[in-house]
Amino acid sequence: MTIEESLTGPDTVDKQPGGGGGGLGRYILVRFLLIIPTVFILVTLVFFLMRVVGNPISSSVGGRLTEQQLNERLHDAGYDRPIIVQYFEYMGQIFTGNFGRTITDNRAISEVLVTYGTATLELVFYALIVALIVGIPLGMVAAYLRDRWPDAVLRIFAILAYATPVFFAGLLLKLTFSVWLGWLPLGGRAGTRETLVLGRIDNATGIYLIDALRTGSGALIGDVLAHAVLPGLTLGLLTAGIFLRLVRTNLIGTLSMDYVDAARSRGVKEIRLVRRHAYKPALVPIITVMGLQIALLMGGAILTESTFGWRGLGFQLAQYLGARDFVAVQGFVVLLAVIVAVTNFIVDVIAALVDPRVRY
Repeated sequence: MTIEESLTGPDTVDKQPGGGGGGLGRYILVRFLLIIPTVFILVTLVFFLMRVVGNPISSSVGGRLTEQQLNERLHDAGYDRPIIVQYFEYMGQIFTGNFGRTITDNRAISEVLVTYGTATLELVFYALIVALIVGIPLGMVAAYLRDRWPDAVLRIFAILAYATPVFFAGLLLKLTFSVWLGWLPLGGRAGTRETLVLGRIDNATGIYLIDALRTGSGALIGDVLAHAVLPGLTLGLLTAGIFLRLVRTNLIGTLSMDYVDAARSRGVKEIRLVRRHAYKPALVPIITVMGLQIALLMGGAILTESTFGWRGLGFQLAQYLGARDFVAVQGFVVLLAVIVAVTNFIVDVIAALVDPRVRY
């Protein structure tokens, strides 16, 4: 579903006679089954695009090996076989959860994904919180004060928020709040001592905030949150601008509907119309767009994590890209494709449950 579709109304599925729960079940089943070809196509594209630029070993360490050593490495890894054989072998490994091993540090890619995925998940969570807290209220204010100067200011703010490159916004925030004012840490997920404390927790989740809450230490929780402010704000503003525009557009449309005019004619105040009657229908498109934003946030996380030294998937992906470790990059991209496909499935189901315009 595209942003334009969310503004004009989501896609619909023909309602089955006597449908109800059965229709919803079929709708969910169809959406779930669509994940399989989506992921299959994405994985296939990634595999062949990676092979177009050459085999992974030559790209990564080819310049540091003799021709004989390189040929031995290629033979051991199976890269001297026909590409179609390599493809089917790779697909078989994917189905068993085996993404292969990195070339540069010989680590299981599944282990790397688990180790650093929690850090990225935590960052995306912070960014979504920022986007919802900033985007929705300001969108409501912009709609309520439509065509007045606060509305113009907020629209400009929204454009700047999603048009400013993430790394540039991150650098500005670091220079302002870390270097100039000295209020917040420059980077990292926690201080050095706090990181050691978190690393000694039994059965650690890898999500620092949860692990810090488990210790019950206020100082530790405060340190983790202080480190999360600037990365979360940097990535969250990217999405907040889009949410602001969406809420404003949909709220203005809702305020012009007949039932709102009827309430207005009965003397209901404008602020009450916005707060009690119009804002809930205007929030439905946020749910549908959120699925698209997950992909945007994952892409933005690469630059955000690199800017703030936040050791998550994006930070690690940048390291492997620099080392031209295409096996690792391929594993990361496959994981991102799966995350985006599953997220869109969840969003479609939620939209079907809460949006009366979605018929099934």
